[in-house]
Amino acid sequence: MNEKNLSPISDSEWEVMRIVWTLGETHTNQILKELQAKKNWSDSTIKTLIRRLVQKGWLTAKHEGRRYTYTATVSQTDMMYNEAKSLLNRMCDMHKGEVILKLLEDSPISKGDLMKMQEEISQKEKQHRTWFHATA
Repeated sequence: MNEKNLSPISDSEWEVMRIVWTLGETHTNQILKELQAKKNWSDSTIKTLIRRLVQKGWLTAKHEGRRYTYTATVSQTDMMYNEAKSLLNRMCDMHKGEVILKLLEDSPISKGDLMKMQEEISQKEKQHRTWFHATA
């Protein structure tokens, strides 16, 4: 995981990151075009958000001729995992399963992800059986 100790980002900065994660390596004009199709933000606002993300270490900027190319330093999956883990770490252990179950109920999930989840649940069940027999 490439989740160095990066500064937290605002909701607006998350919007920029979603565009960069979707496009991969991208240019300022592409980010402007995508965000302005969704938001009523000025060029200068978006450029400020990009600059802040570079300063915070979330994006790398590479100068190519007259423009910059931006790349995310952390994958979207790693970032979402870290955000979810941070939230779960603040919760009571007794309620984590309920929260995860509610998220599962409310979220569209691919067949491949469901299979991975079933494998993980099977592993957790084996761990619990082993722990239960060892303590009995």
